[in-house]
Amino acid sequence: MSKNGVTLYGAISDVVSVERTAELPARVVDAIRRQDDSSEVLVKLIQLTVVFVMGALYLASPKTDAGTEFSPVPYALLTYLVLNLAGLVWAIRSGLPGWAVFASIAIDMSLLMVLIWSFHIQYMQPPSFYLKAPTLLYIFIFIALRALRFEIRFVLAAGFVGAVGWLAMVFYVTMSNPADSMITNNYVTYMTSNSILIGAEVDKVISILLVTGILALALKRAHNLLVRAVTEQTAAQDLSRFFDESVATQIRDSVERIAPGEGIKREAAILNVDIRGFTTMATDMDAGEVMSVLTEYQKRIVPLIQQHGGTIDKFMGDGIMATFGATSESATTSADSLRAVDAIFEEVDSWSQPGSPEALAGLRINAAVATGPVAFGAVGDDKRLEYTVIGDAVNLSAKLEKHNKELGCRAVSTKYTYDTAVSEGYERTTGVEGLASAVQGTEGAQDLVILQR
Repeated sequence: MSKNGVTLYGAISDVVSVERTAELPARVVDAIRRQDDSSEVLVKLIQLTVVFVMGALYLASPKTDAGTEFSPVPYALLTYLVLNLAGLVWAIRSGLPGWAVFASIAIDMSLLMVLIWSFHIQYMQPPSFYLKAPTLLYIFIFIALRALRFEIRFVLAAGFVGAVGWLAMVFYVTMSNPADSMITNNYVTYMTSNSILIGAEVDKVISILLVTGILALALKRAHNLLVRAVTEQTAAQDLSRFFDESVATQIRDSVERIAPGEGIKREAAILNVDIRGFTTMATDMDAGEVMSVLTEYQKRIVPLIQQHGGTIDKFMGDGIMATFGATSESATTSADSLRAVDAIFEEVDSWSQPGSPEALAGLRINAAVATGPVAFGAVGDDKRLEYTVIGDAVNLSAKLEKHNKELGCRAVSTKYTYDTAVSEGYERTTGVEGLASAVQGTEGAQDLVILQR
């Protein structure tokens, strides 16, 4: 088979293949169902618009049937209005089940056929008169409406009912007068009289079926795209739970495939937050209590970091590592990090107040910040990647966090971080203490600033 033949075969296979939604995760199927439910609401609103348009046309048209005993048009329109209002309420409240949608299709087409059929009574003409009514075009509107739900079965049902309904209308005309079937083979006679041209009616039915088939094929492709889009959207939402939002956004919006070994060098502030002595504390707690404390602690600390522009890089047991300015450039990385520290300890100090969670009351929190050039990018292999930051500031921040215990303080930063933060607009509300101190794992004395005693 030629290359073009393979391509064509692949395209056709993609169109006619059956989407096995049963194999999709339940949350994806549920998301698609919600899309269909909202589409049915839109369908009902459009149908109500059609009712009002038909009603307006009826009111504006001459009433040559005024002397007849019964005119079905007002009753058909009123019935259609009531049924669609009820369907709209049903769709909004709980969504229409499949059988109700099929019933709605049957009602749509039936009432349309009744409306068209009534024209020969309204204008006092033989039944063949209604076969030339332009209202036939509303069949295509009702078929197209079913494409809004992204379910092929409803489009096919609408097309089938419309085609069968029109054939029934033609059959009625040919049988209405046994003495004269009104059939002609002359096109001019057909156009200038109430005669019937079977070929013309067959053309109408073929057009209905072709439009239905084309819409079904287009809808199949659209449905496949919808499934993929909803699946990827759901995956992206799940992704955001495992990655910081800024990192997840980079992954979702990446133009090219993310590959290991690619990185960006930026000036960034690295914040490490930890619970002092938590490992020892956890030995006397059961597993559920340990996880409950960590969850409550992280639930309160993480938003404060993110509110000040921080990106959560990783959780390390009871430790939290965050970056400022690594995932995206910022002119206030150091200032943002120190503002985050201030917010964290304002929160921590409130844990001793009445009404705070009992599990947090005895926790002692350490924090440290270091600023410097870091490399941010993906590491790993083609099967598993991880975004991370690498640089001296990362290592120094981790060491400073542990050095809090030696200094007898709760938060510390490098003097460079503090001076840079001040130059970026950071204003300290309380005094700070500068000192030079040897930090384990580093060479020489480090110029530090104690942020919280």
